[in-house]
Amino acid sequence: MRSSSTADLSGLLITLRHLIREPSVVGAEDSFFRVIRRELEEMDISVERHSGLLVARGNKPESAYLSAHVDRNGLVCTGPNEFQYAAFIASNRSELTGDSVSEQMVATIADRFTGQRIQAHLPYSGTYIGQGTISSGYLCPKRSNLIFEVEGLDYLEPGTPLAFLDRLKVTDRHISAQLDNVVSVALIIYLYRLGYQGTAFFTAQEEAGKSWRYVLAWFQRESLSTKRLLVLDTSPYPTQEEAEEQDLTLRNRDATSTFDPDFTHEIVYQCEALGISYSFKDDWIQKRNLDREKPLSLGRTELGRLIAASDGKISGTTLQIPTTGYHTANETASLRSLKAALGLLTSISGGCKI
Repeated sequence: MRSSSTADLSGLLITLRHLIREPSVVGAEDSFFRVIRRELEEMDISVERHSGLLVARGNKPESAYLSAHVDRNGLVCTGPNEFQYAAFIASNRSELTGDSVSEQMVATIADRFTGQRIQAHLPYSGTYIGQGTISSGYLCPKRSNLIFEVEGLDYLEPGTPLAFLDRLKVTDRHISAQLDNVVSVALIIYLYRLGYQGTAFFTAQEEAGKSWRYVLAWFQRESLSTKRLLVLDTSPYPTQEEAEEQDLTLRNRDATSTFDPDFTHEIVYQCEALGISYSFKDDWIQKRNLDREKPLSLGRTELGRLIAASDGKISGTTLQIPTTGYHTANETASLRSLKAALGLLTSISGGCKI
């Protein structure tokens, strides 16, 4: 097995470039599930579709469990020439209690999307309908949601999802696109190509706070439990300098639950053995809260909710790629972090031919 520092990323980037072009707006992930399914079945990986969930299983399904959410942020048409932030519509705001990162950021991101090209597609099939441009966005105090004005798509029917028109940009040091969380999906698919034989969950509606329910239902259906679920994601930082202070971001806990300490320590050990730098996001947040009047949230993650709902029967830890430009089409990560994630995953998964 070669070190992650010398691993060739070209195959992974080809997969990522292809996936990014496919829409997967939160609440309308069906067409993207079919894209993932085709990729995996070409490798003779067993794939099952459940409500809100695609489950891939290799020849040793209980050897490892990985999870990544497939949904990405976008808009949804909610009325005549009216468009709202899809994640908050999909969630019905039923679980938005003020302690999620998305909620705390919502007032600051309204103007991030001005000038952004978007594409509309049919919710289930993914069939392309048309393109438009976001001309403005604002936080509506009456509806507590982001409202967008869009040029060129006034003919759309309510319920139509709109994805950011997105393409992968690669430099000699970074990749940029709406990476959350298609980059983790690409990593898992590529890992299967390298020989991974464990189980992987691809979940819907994580941005709406619902994905944990689908994973929980699967474990209950199969009468299984685990302390070694590894949830992949991106982790936002305010500046590129802060993001690049570490190769990978780990967590001890979120606002909901404490993650499995043994598995977390195992990930730390593997990072140190591979020469991968890391930090803990919960420690990073708590240090910054010492000087803040309004504290940052530890976040409410898929894993934290899953641990709480299962009374700890299903647990694990997270592995996150540090990024900047969170929840935009220009979210940026370093190639060094991508190599580190791939190297770590191949090391802890076993059976991969990298």
